[in-house]
Amino acid sequence: MSPDENSPQVFPNRFADAVGSPQGEPGRDHCRCVGYSKATRPVTVSFHKDTQDHAAEGWQHLLTLIDEAAADGRTEFTPFRGMSAAERRQVVTLPSTIAKLTAVRRLVLYGTNLVRLPPEIGAMTNLEVFEPYTSHRLHWYPYELTRCIKVTDSTVSTRVLYGNSKFRPPFPALRPVTHANQADFAELDPGVWGTTAVRTCSVCDRPVNQELRQVWISSRVGTDVLPLLVNACSANCLATLPKPEPGYVPTPHTGGSDIAQPVGR
Repeated sequence: MSPDENSPQVFPNRFADAVGSPQGEPGRDHCRCVGYSKATRPVTVSFHKDTQDHAAEGWQHLLTLIDEAAADGRTEFTPFRGMSAAERRQVVTLPSTIAKLTAVRRLVLYGTNLVRLPPEIGAMTNLEVFEPYTSHRLHWYPYELTRCIKVTDSTVSTRVLYGNSKFRPPFPALRPVTHANQADFAELDPGVWGTTAVRTCSVCDRPVNQELRQVWISSRVGTDVLPLLVNACSANCLATLPKPEPGYVPTPHTGGSDIAQPVGR
């Protein structure tokens, strides 16, 4: 064995510049919603209840960064790099205006305080690399992410995902069907529905105005299998969903502690 083979290897951190300076305060909140092992996983889980403060400086800064990225047609978007720790902590979702970032090929959401992503992410049709690594409060993703068919590479902290293959934490329970006279789909409780509004169907993209059907499906996006939340307008749309990834719950489902999952690794 040569001396070079005995030398320790140094691997570069490709996320070293993905976030700004901590500046003496945290840029995100602590989260152990799903536990971290079979011994610590909870019996039931719930969606994060956080709602976005649209007057917050961090939100306004992010809107500006998105406008700038859309205007100059950049292919890589690392928005939290240019934000202070206080601003990063204020952002719990992304604006719907990310739909304008059609030139972006790499999206870096490293170490954020995000708890959900908007369905408009599906409009980023040139996205190839998706990296929400160490965003530990992102336990699920919108089904619309599957519209980004060019994604071939992803870096996700899979241990924090609902239903992950390592220790199979549960999924939040969903209501199989909700009619328009039972809820205002434009003003929803994110702790119950996972989102503050459902306007269009995750499957057919038509307006959701008569009924809402929610299911979970575990599908591969890039190099990771993600728990995806489907907001469908009809049973017909649910019937067109693809088969889930092998090794996960074999059909779309409504979550809850009664859902039987394969044994974790």
